[in-house]
Amino acid sequence: MSTNGMEEATIAQITTLDLDPARPLLLCDVDEVVVHFLRGLEGWLDRNGLWLDPASFALNGNIRRKSDNEPLPGAEIGPALMSFFKQETGRLEAIEGAAASLDSLSRHADIVMLTNLPSQFRQAREANLRSHGIHFPVVTNSGPKGPAIAALAATHTAPVVFIDDNNGYLKSAADHVPHTYLVHFMQDERFGRHVAREDHIHHRTDNWPDAHDHIGALFTDRRNG
Repeated sequence: MSTNGMEEATIAQITTLDLDPARPLLLCDVDEVVVHFLRGLEGWLDRNGLWLDPASFALNGNIRRKSDNEPLPGAEIGPALMSFFKQETGRLEAIEGAAASLDSLSRHADIVMLTNLPSQFRQAREANLRSHGIHFPVVTNSGPKGPAIAALAATHTAPVVFIDDNNGYLKSAADHVPHTYLVHFMQDERFGRHVAREDHIHHRTDNWPDAHDHIGALFTDRRNG
């Protein structure tokens, strides 16, 4: 772990990227923004005697056993998620409109997929995205995303946009790179209803057509300005 809070694997992945600092940069989360993480997780849980209770925007305490409806103990959640990532990362379904929207936006901006995922599953994530027609670089991260965003945007003079479903990661971006334009993407209303609109969020949406039009307008306004 480096002093800036990023794992060495994340730093190494960022250093291989060739980004144009004069071109807009779109940093895009993957789970629940580009692929149906929750849909895949719920299928996996069902096959393993568990279910997901959408009582709050959290996994801890909401993954329950079918046998008695008791929450899975906290110590078992990490291993369960690792098994899920190992078995399902390469099989997740795409969210409607994501691939076409990203392809369109890539005409105006560099795009990097910034995903909190154990780095050993990066290749499976890349293969899954490619199967949906998404071919942009993937950077795996752990913990808050602000440090990684700061590293990715360090030399950027053009606009930087970050889209994620997790408000904590968006707040981290706001803290580390205040000029980042933040889009909160909450496509599953079962969980979105638990998350209030925060002041640091510039735009909130639940679908890609709206996200595409909003982000595209930012890039177009800059080009025409």
